[in-house]
Amino acid sequence: MNSPFDLAGALAARREAALLRARSAVCLDGLRLRVEGRDYLHFAGNDYLGLAREPVLAEAFADGVARFGAGSGASPLVTGYQEAHRRLEETLCDWLGVEAALLFNCGFSANQAVLKALLGKGHRLWQDRLNHASLQEAGSQLPCTMRRFAHNDMGALARQLEPAAGLIVSEGVFSMDGDLGAWPALCELAAETNNWLMIDDAHGLGVLGPEGRGTLASLGIAPGRVHIHMGTFGKALGVAGAFVAGSRELVEYLTNFARTYVYSTHMPPAQAHAITAAIGLARDGEGHREQLARLIDHFRSGALAQGWQLGQSHTPIQPLLVGESEAALRLAMRLRARGIWVSAIRPPTVPAGTARLRITLSAAHGEADVDALLTALDACREGA
Repeated sequence: MNSPFDLAGALAARREAALLRARSAVCLDGLRLRVEGRDYLHFAGNDYLGLAREPVLAEAFADGVARFGAGSGASPLVTGYQEAHRRLEETLCDWLGVEAALLFNCGFSANQAVLKALLGKGHRLWQDRLNHASLQEAGSQLPCTMRRFAHNDMGALARQLEPAAGLIVSEGVFSMDGDLGAWPALCELAAETNNWLMIDDAHGLGVLGPEGRGTLASLGIAPGRVHIHMGTFGKALGVAGAFVAGSRELVEYLTNFARTYVYSTHMPPAQAHAITAAIGLARDGEGHREQLARLIDHFRSGALAQGWQLGQSHTPIQPLLVGESEAALRLAMRLRARGIWVSAIRPPTVPAGTARLRITLSAAHGEADVDALLTALDACREGA
């Protein structure tokens, strides 16, 4: 039977370009994962503080299930918004110094909800060229005019800006490069042109700043200088879900106009209960952040000494730049042969010619784990 969709052709083209993706079912136990009967030490997740296997969070989840049940049972505007959700929102406000917060099931839906609810035909949207796919995709589908500026190029952004025309969006920590957005300059440009400003701090929250309050806090920027804050709970906080925060008026507006919030079953209250516990751990987690900083320095000095090309990141995301997709895949497979699991990141996730290994570090790693990674990398160098 003829099909209107050439699935086989599309898959073959990706396979030919070394861009085909495939899933691996893993059994994950902290820093170790098992795939098809073999154990690996992994540097591929986003559990930056090592909280995902923290017994306190497992106990909080179990307590939440006992108290609230397994699911919320409805959208938040019906009966899905429960006491555990309200308590988590209040905890977020206290932690981050914002007026109000709204919970979402994931960062992708949170980002898209904001852009779709705010931006209409007469608006402008300015995005860093390396923003997350959720932001880029939503912007490309909206009736507003979207303009992208070169990564962290504030001169390029300044030339594009129009007064009081819309929204500037950038990331706190960029997910594939690990570097920070140019937030002091972004705040100045937004204020000068009377445009709104949004931060996606999925990878900075919990890791950076006093009490892990994120990228803005690490730079000494008052939260009120940024109109919209988005963060996630599935990375440094070790659970799942996301939030959008800002003024009370913004949150009330999104409660009424953000379609992914209005028409989705709310996150399980047990999950919200566990996230509240995770925030407590993150706020008290200075020892974890200090350990993480030591491991980042140790890895960078060792990898650079071996001659690898790294990005300019001093966060847990350490891109080891390879160039071509085939070479990145080959290096990842050579590492797996030595018991190290790292993901090869290729276009379209990153620009053509910048395929890389996305090495991520966790406070749960030890120096011996990083040494094992460095030893394997040294053995995998071309010609070694």
